[in-house]
Amino acid sequence: MKLNVQQLQINAERLKKRFEIMGQIGKIGETGVCRPALSEVEKEAFNVARGWMEEAGMSVRIDHFGNLIGRYEGKNPDAPVLMIGSHLDSQPYGGRYDGTAGVLGGIEVAATLKEQGIIPERPIEVVSFCDEEGWRFNKGLFGSKGITGQLEESDLQRKDQEGITREQALRDFGCDPAKFSESQYEQGSIHCFLELHIEQGPVLDRANQPVGVVSGISGPLWWTVKLKGFAGHAGSVPMNMRQDALLGAAEIILFLNQMVQQDPDTKAVGTVGNMQVFPNSRNIIPEEVAFTVDLRDIDLRRRDQYEQKLRREIEAIADKYGLTFEIREDTNSEPRYCADWIKKIIHQEGTNMGIETPELMSGPFHDALAMSYACDYGMIFVRSKDGISHNPAEFSSPEDLALGTELLYRTALQIARNK
Repeated sequence: MKLNVQQLQINAERLKKRFEIMGQIGKIGETGVCRPALSEVEKEAFNVARGWMEEAGMSVRIDHFGNLIGRYEGKNPDAPVLMIGSHLDSQPYGGRYDGTAGVLGGIEVAATLKEQGIIPERPIEVVSFCDEEGWRFNKGLFGSKGITGQLEESDLQRKDQEGITREQALRDFGCDPAKFSESQYEQGSIHCFLELHIEQGPVLDRANQPVGVVSGISGPLWWTVKLKGFAGHAGSVPMNMRQDALLGAAEIILFLNQMVQQDPDTKAVGTVGNMQVFPNSRNIIPEEVAFTVDLRDIDLRRRDQYEQKLRREIEAIADKYGLTFEIREDTNSEPRYCADWIKKIIHQEGTNMGIETPELMSGPFHDALAMSYACDYGMIFVRSKDGISHNPAEFSSPEDLALGTELLYRTALQIARNK
């Protein structure tokens, strides 16, 4: 549909300009961004977003988990908050809209409330969560898990590629892990959570629909698999006497790909996105290989079946090539479904705007996944051109983003008006 900005209560032009400004922070190439979690680049993004939050009438803080939080006060300051948010960290080769849409959309909600002179019944908090992406420390959703008490002891000792621990990165960012308890939210203090996000897939684009309502988020299973064989000279060790860890890894990766494609109707996906080879020389048989596994499905029973098949295959391949293996589980989340009452409000507000709001599941995980363990949640998707994401070519039009943000505003207004 063609956007008529006169019908919107949000400021579409302001929103567009803010995307342009934020897209310059950590810019790579013509359209890409790289904003590592807890980096100076992310701090620059936080400082810009903080200014916009303050303009919108919010009090702003960075908590000890590294989350940027703006609070728009309600008539009852003690009421459980309506939380809106996403993230400003990016993939190393990322686009301008992933995560950013939810943060800028949330700020626009508060700015519009201020301009309309509306004081909601309950407080509204807009959050840019720390390290949603998980690429720097190989485990995501850190900030959203932090405020909801879901972190593990090992999370702070995870290291990035330069050997910096997450704990050190937090301290360098101005946070104090010893004070985590001060930043956790008490049970029941969050009324519900809303997240606006680009779809990162092709469903809405193929349906020619600008926005959609998320029905649920697939459960991600993340592993780090290590295989160990024995190094030898590439020119002298016969093929049938080798303990080649990379050859074993290659067969495991091929099996993963074939396994999730067996059922043409399945929503399961499997990916190996990172690999490290030792000693990493062209004329030495690889002795050790470490690689990541990302397995997701909206059907937990089927994902569990795939997990068991993959474990058995890793064991068989390791035995075949005389390798030892280790599987470390980094993330294991069940599928989580959006609250029906929130979906109903989103659909109704879409009808009021004169737009269709088809429902679709989310293959990628989001901060909403962690938040779902603390409160009800709802998500709005915005169309991604050609379904591209985690790539500088990622694109959502200003018109679609404005529509999604308007729908977010109207949904938040309905929720925040209720005592």
